[in-house]
Amino acid sequence: MMKWYRADLHIHTVLSPCGGLDMTPERIIDEALKKKLDIIAITDHNTTKQCKEVMEVGKEMELMVIGGAEVNSREEVHCVTLFESGERLEEFQVFLDAKLPEILNIPEKFGHQVWVNRYEEIQGEEQRLLWSALNASMEEIVKEVYRLNGMFFPAHIDRMINGMLRQLGFVPADLKADALEVLFLNDQKIAEVKDKNRRFSIITNSDAHEPEHIGRRFTWLKMKEPSFEEVRKALNQQDGREAKPGTGKI
Repeated sequence: MMKWYRADLHIHTVLSPCGGLDMTPERIIDEALKKKLDIIAITDHNTTKQCKEVMEVGKEMELMVIGGAEVNSREEVHCVTLFESGERLEEFQVFLDAKLPEILNIPEKFGHQVWVNRYEEIQGEEQRLLWSALNASMEEIVKEVYRLNGMFFPAHIDRMINGMLRQLGFVPADLKADALEVLFLNDQKIAEVKDKNRRFSIITNSDAHEPEHIGRRFTWLKMKEPSFEEVRKALNQQDGREAKPGTGKI
């Protein structure tokens, strides 16, 4: 039997330089539950190092948490990548570490880049600037994500900064992706994007950098159960599953 689930598949943590210092594992889970979300994804800029802790807290609190990253391609296009297991996240982190430029972060200018445990104790700090564009094209990133059996979708394609429509001017005809994410929830805009890209689901997520922003935008997923493969099927509109922007109750 199918059921509709509320998902926010684009959330940053304290580790992202632009993330609030209160975007810690327990605070994120608490806020997600308050917003009645069923599924969230942790997607820091060019790193997966905070995912494990949030996933563990989510499991304890019975909230499905998917780990991933929001990567910045060589073309300066932001894309969300999601993975099923900690092992896959670790493999993708190796790729990110190899492709992230040796540009040092300036915490006073860009923000701190630390990851923490559930007790908000600092476990490490990324010295390189996570905002940087990777030394990898979008095509290379897509290839690596699907090699690891992950999911991929361009982030906030309608945003003026780092959105695909702004950076490239179009959605590539040969793009391999599980969905397209839009930022500005406007029925006319969504219809325009959908009309031009009918092979993709159009979804929306919060891109939260502060606790109060979690769930401000979300996606409805029609699935049998909250699992990684069911999310994949829903995004790809397979076997009766569906995905659509969250604009209220189903």
